[in-house]
Amino acid sequence: MSLDVRDGVVIGEGVLLENQPTSFVTRALGALIDVTATVVVWALVLLGFSIAGGSIDDDGARILLIVMMVLFFIVVPTTIETLTRGRSLGKLAVGIRVVRDDGGPIRFRQAFVRALVGVLELWLTMGSVALIASLVQPQGKRLGDLLAGTYAIRVRGTVTARQVVPMPPRLAGWAAGADVGRLPDGLALSVRQFLVRAAGLHPASRADLGGRLADEALRHVSPPPPPGTGPEEFLAAVVAARRDRDYRALLTAESAECLDGDRLRRLPFRIPDPES
Repeated sequence: MSLDVRDGVVIGEGVLLENQPTSFVTRALGALIDVTATVVVWALVLLGFSIAGGSIDDDGARILLIVMMVLFFIVVPTTIETLTRGRSLGKLAVGIRVVRDDGGPIRFRQAFVRALVGVLELWLTMGSVALIASLVQPQGKRLGDLLAGTYAIRVRGTVTARQVVPMPPRLAGWAAGADVGRLPDGLALSVRQFLVRAAGLHPASRADLGGRLADEALRHVSPPPPPGTGPEEFLAAVVAARRDRDYRALLTAESAECLDGDRLRRLPFRIPDPES
């Protein structure tokens, strides 16, 4: 078993963000809500202008049409997605959000590119270009997403608790002195995914996958585990040791920051409080 990191986003710290792309049907429903809202508002504006008794010539009508198209098709979508970090009215209704390819929130540039390309693929072609692009892309991206470097993820649903892989008591002493820092992030993710799902696998597949992952992990761990250690026991000890090592490093970094802060608050760095 291996975890395909293309199904999620691996950030600089080597952590996999399990942001699964949303389905085409969900995106289409959200887009339909956005289009309906845009058409309704457009009709209300025209109705209000008509009731107000506005009268303009042909040139003025063309200018007004262009202004309204730029406003409704580019300015408004860009502003909404920028301020809400990727959530329009339709996306909010169906529980999805547009994010960057690295998992971060979109900014003005990404929202502007999506809105600008959307004029062609959503409005001028009645959504046919966006439909074709979304169907052939693994993450359901339309052309605007490809050019902006974004995709849509689901942000509403059941939240499952992360399973903690325990340290096998028999290997605690060995793991305390073992070097597991050379284990690649991708392999560590694959090992953890296997351990979490092992109980639901067929016994033969479980033994085969566990053995192959243990052989691969053994090349990056020193010293080897005690004789007689089973593959899953070894993998659990490696994952738990790696987790504990990272946790200790985090605590050390936080302590160092607190110590540096205390030093900076002392003279000669500390600025006296005028009220004291």
